[in-house]
Amino acid sequence: MSTSYNDNDLSRANRLLGSVLTRVLHDQTHPEISANVERLENRFASWTSDANASKLNQLRNTIEKLDIDGISGVVRVFNHYFSLLNIAEESYYLDLRRKQAEQGGHYWPNSFHDTLLILKDSGVTPDKLQVLLDELLYLPVMTAHPTEAKRRTVKNTLRNIFITHESLADKRLKGYWRKEGLERLQAQIQMLWKTDEVRGRKMTVADEIDAGLFYFPLSLFQATARVYRNFERSLADVYGDEVAAKLRIPNFLQFGSWIGGDRDGNPNVTPETTVLALRLQTQTVLQEYLRRLAELRDQYSHSYGFCELPEEFITSLAADRSKLGSAIFELEKPYLQEPYRHKLAMMKFRIEHSLLKVQKHLRGETALHDGFGYVDVTEFLADLRLIDSALRSHGDANIANLELHDLIRLTETFGFHLMQLDVRQESTRHTEAVADILQAALGLNYLDLDENQRLALLSEAILTHGGLVYNRAALSTATRETLSGFEVIATMQREIGPSCFGKYVISMTHAASHILEVMLLAAQSGLAGRLGGQWFCHIGVSPLFETIDDLNRIEAVLTRLFDNSTYRELLRVSGDRQEIMLGYSDSCKDGGILASAWGLSQAQRKIIALAEARGIKCLLFHGRGGTVGRGGGPTHEAILAQPPATVGGQIKFTEQGEVLFYRYNNMETAIYELTMGITGLMKASLSLVQPVKADEPEYLSIMDELAHIGEQSYRQLTERTPGFLDYFYEATPVGEIGQLNIGSRPSHRKKQDRSKNSVRAIGWVFAWAQSRQTFPAWYGIGFSLSTWCAGKPERLKTLQNMYRDWPFFRNLLSNAQMALSKSDMAIAKEYASLCVDPETGKRIYGLIASEHQRCVEWILEIANTKQLLEENPVLAASLHRRDAYLGPLNMLQVFLLRQVRAVDSGNTEDNLWLKPLLRSINAIAAGMRNTG
Repeated sequence: MSTSYNDNDLSRANRLLGSVLTRVLHDQTHPEISANVERLENRFASWTSDANASKLNQLRNTIEKLDIDGISGVVRVFNHYFSLLNIAEESYYLDLRRKQAEQGGHYWPNSFHDTLLILKDSGVTPDKLQVLLDELLYLPVMTAHPTEAKRRTVKNTLRNIFITHESLADKRLKGYWRKEGLERLQAQIQMLWKTDEVRGRKMTVADEIDAGLFYFPLSLFQATARVYRNFERSLADVYGDEVAAKLRIPNFLQFGSWIGGDRDGNPNVTPETTVLALRLQTQTVLQEYLRRLAELRDQYSHSYGFCELPEEFITSLAADRSKLGSAIFELEKPYLQEPYRHKLAMMKFRIEHSLLKVQKHLRGETALHDGFGYVDVTEFLADLRLIDSALRSHGDANIANLELHDLIRLTETFGFHLMQLDVRQESTRHTEAVADILQAALGLNYLDLDENQRLALLSEAILTHGGLVYNRAALSTATRETLSGFEVIATMQREIGPSCFGKYVISMTHAASHILEVMLLAAQSGLAGRLGGQWFCHIGVSPLFETIDDLNRIEAVLTRLFDNSTYRELLRVSGDRQEIMLGYSDSCKDGGILASAWGLSQAQRKIIALAEARGIKCLLFHGRGGTVGRGGGPTHEAILAQPPATVGGQIKFTEQGEVLFYRYNNMETAIYELTMGITGLMKASLSLVQPVKADEPEYLSIMDELAHIGEQSYRQLTERTPGFLDYFYEATPVGEIGQLNIGSRPSHRKKQDRSKNSVRAIGWVFAWAQSRQTFPAWYGIGFSLSTWCAGKPERLKTLQNMYRDWPFFRNLLSNAQMALSKSDMAIAKEYASLCVDPETGKRIYGLIASEHQRCVEWILEIANTKQLLEENPVLAASLHRRDAYLGPLNMLQVFLLRQVRAVDSGNTEDNLWLKPLLRSINAIAAGMRNTG
């Protein structure tokens, strides 16, 4: 392929946006702002090239001479530069993929075309491909975890800038039209400059629901349709039209959400907000169906006499007229000679009434079914398929294959619920509720029972017909609220449909009883049990294992669960399918990246082996964040790095914060990201149709040793080093991040508890990233590698072979390289100077800095490269473009932290330095992209 990455082309795109920003600053700001920006850049560059104390003092003096307004202006310039750089990169890579597609062949690497060619060449015949497709499920789950610092208004403005910049890349745009495009671009960047990027109030759960729904009409509806269309086209190109026509392409793409259902540690998520989330989701998808039905109605102008309609279609039309009666008399008048328009007008009328019912609920009004709206999505789908069949019957298959085909795909994907909403709650809440109920109903002290006694009691109680009898008023407020959550699940399944909920996720699952406790609570609302000898289960449970200890005990917990006869029956009537969630962020915060990554990998092997031995199919739910320290990194490579034969065609994972913005704010990028994930899933699922190479036993044994050494090193720093937590709270902006108003969830599980266990993994990783230490993603790797190889130089060769041959190890060290590249120990030293006790700051900074150096040296040795990211020049160049601007921002932030903390004020709103500090957090987040 002749089309390849060219940094010069990208630099030109970046210079265009930068020059327009410069003009805006010249026209709209005081000249001193641009002068300050340039001065800081030069001072920082001078210090980094020379690294002597006098140059550092010059940089500090330059910063200290700035007043509050001057600092705010400089920070905003840097912030907008990063946003525009991100647009330039996104636009450039999109254009590169287009050029690759124009040349034919494999299209871009890991596209559907490229992947299907690889599968075909490896011996995947059409019948094997059908087996693979039948099992395929790619399920990203949106969460409201607060790592996205951009306001929605800013996102919209950036979207407009992207579109205009894209149009200017068209070489046919010349003269007046190009001048007009440049003027529009300047106006949009000027609007960006005059929009406050810092939220003035804390986000509510309703705001978070709205923020998640924002991406569907913006990009995801169209992107989803295009993903299926691209797959179908590539399938025909690679396997041929005849084979493609016979293969059945299921709906392998679905979406989930936690927004409005994630109660764990968030008192702002209530049963009422869960109802709100579901109804807003339904409103969003019905509005999309209305828009598309209107488009189809305007297109399908077939007239009677020019097409021979099937009897089934004519009967359906008559049945609709009879059902809707006089309500549609005026509506149908213009379409009586055009059968498809007639049918589509009535379908649109029915969807409008379904939407009206939802909107009445949202307004708090009574909304009874009036007989006009669709009862459920199956009715709507039946009508769409009827039109599709009729068109094909009279030679219009090519017409049916366009917009109608897309709408059928979207309806099969999104139903009337849009996303499957998961509910999440922490295990102790269920234990306390069950104890409360059993005390009220039976006078039993549940908390005094051991695990075996609990399992026996719960198994019997689940089967109690009609649920346990107790005085609800005697229950605690917390128990009543917990029960209300299950009642909402039952109510909304009746209102919207059984697919509106995904799974009930149990955080901090430590025992099999934690799952049966949820089943007992569900049984109280009629969601599970046995009636007339028949078992039923209308709720699925996903135990979440998130600490290192949890991962280590996963085999014992699941064995007891799967061997429990009551739970096994409930699982049987649920199709013998179990979802298990694995927590990346908390396990990494708990034991470090090596113990976390290896513990998760081993846990997957154990889960699949246990399940397969009992005839159970397991869907693994990966709780990933945006950063490496929270399981992030490139999705395609992450899926391929999973243990052999553990993926099985299906994967579910969380998408959150800034990751949603960078993946889904633009439709073409959304198509690319979804495609990369799905093709990674296809490759990782080859074990379904052909033998795959097992991991080398020697490599597994070595990783056991490396993970143990790395965990001890990490725990030594974070749990056994005096002053470490003081360092965390003083040498990072973790306390100030909570004032950014970027989420409804508290930053700590318990107020006033500054322990490592209390601080949430999001704030943990976000704060270390802001201070350019990013150590959760790499600390312990260098010490582990050096210790294992100490005195045994031949072991280095073994590690080099592991890096070359084993996707897991390669992915682990590749992600560590990215995180190490985002670290800057010279800048981190400035943050360390914020410590109240200077000696503590120096001591702990020294430990982190020495491990950073050790990591770099050993990873380069193992990868056999001279510098970090040498094998990924595109990412290396992207990070390099940011360095000159991130550094001055960090230095400004250190100064601002010192000023904010020096002001003795009980009311933070009175602290004039706070807002510029919050702006700096925004700007650094934009520069580093994946911050939490």
